[in-house]
Amino acid sequence: MLSLTCLGGAGTVTGSKHLLSHGDTRLLIDCGLFQGLKNLRELNWQRLPLSPSDIDAVVLTHAHLDHCGYLPRLVADGFKGKIHATPATRDIARLILLDSAGLQEKDADFANRKGFSKHQPALPLYRVVDAERALTHFSNTALHQETALPGGATLTLRRAGHILGAATAQIEIGGRRIVFSGDLGRYDDPVMHDPEPVPQADYVVIESTYGNRHHDAADPVEALGNIIERTVQRGGTVVIPAFAVGRAQTLINHLWRLRQAGRLQNVPVYLDSPMATSATELLHRHASEHKLPAHECEAACAAVTYVREVEESKALSANRYPKVIISASGMATGGRVLHHIAAFGDDHRNTLLFSGFQAAGTRGRKLLEGATETKIYGQWMPIKAEVAELPMLSAHADSDELMRWLSGFRHAPQRIFIVHGEPSASEALRERILRELGWQVTVPLQGQVHEL
Repeated sequence: MLSLTCLGGAGTVTGSKHLLSHGDTRLLIDCGLFQGLKNLRELNWQRLPLSPSDIDAVVLTHAHLDHCGYLPRLVADGFKGKIHATPATRDIARLILLDSAGLQEKDADFANRKGFSKHQPALPLYRVVDAERALTHFSNTALHQETALPGGATLTLRRAGHILGAATAQIEIGGRRIVFSGDLGRYDDPVMHDPEPVPQADYVVIESTYGNRHHDAADPVEALGNIIERTVQRGGTVVIPAFAVGRAQTLINHLWRLRQAGRLQNVPVYLDSPMATSATELLHRHASEHKLPAHECEAACAAVTYVREVEESKALSANRYPKVIISASGMATGGRVLHHIAAFGDDHRNTLLFSGFQAAGTRGRKLLEGATETKIYGQWMPIKAEVAELPMLSAHADSDELMRWLSGFRHAPQRIFIVHGEPSASEALRERILRELGWQVTVPLQGQVHEL
């Protein structure tokens, strides 16, 4: 029997883990952390419904934390197989996982020293040593080449857009072809390539982050420039929580274009995230993964001041001159950006600018919904700064773009499974696929077993 079970990413945009089972073979597609609401975060501490040692291989579509962040725990709990991913995904996963482990260790230590954790002692989900062990399991998997998996299965990866290295995963097992979209990127994006079509599948597992929305067609460069200029005119600083991989690099490119147009000439831009700085360097190493010409990439990256050391970051928070600070994390759930929000959030002259999807329960989502205070490291901080967003900067396909990708299939799949979306988004996409394509569609529940 061939079956699909969603162990995460069902009814939510985080924690993506999809299990394919055929006979004694177990393949896990993505292995992400749950983020956002407390009841979701607590799922990270629950044991999987099967032993990690029984999983034969992991296929990783891309290296964002909600798709790869559980890998160190999986390995620590006994996984011994290979993790198949593109070379760029492997390089980014190294940054993401080591950073995640380091932050967890530091946050646990800080909570123990300050005594604000309910757990005695507070512990990290995994440590740096666990992340390093997980990285030894990675196996480079080239795009467009059939790769053997355990149990006679095969894997073919194609570009998904979204971020460097992101891929859709076509798995053939038990006489069936199952295609996982991972996270699909935008069409006609200025930095990333378009998602590649897939001609045929028996089953499709598709994300639905923006399944109920259309991205604003406004020019993101113009919108970004307007927000920064009005903030600077009132003597303020713009703090941009940004995903270290993908969003930070897009912002750097947009800011460079504004300078080329004669705007923001006297506004310094800081990238305060060691991981984002390293990820920016990967643009040069994986030049075929994006559209930017080498000279443009170098010029844009050279126009930013990179902040690596903690003391430099503290000095940046103390600096009250107008400027732009790009810092991780993108949903303001951790990292150095929290210190900047604490430093600049209490002044109406400043702006907190969100540039990507904010999951339910995250600090970013609450601020966009009008919260006038936020809790940072156990203390409530007032928020008087302008809170703005640039929804058109999303790296996720919107509803029309998801339908465009589905149109690449030459024949109707037997069934579409909609995952990685909040319930309203998944349901809206389900209704649209049924209405416009007439295909069989299911929105899986977490833990629900579907026979294929």
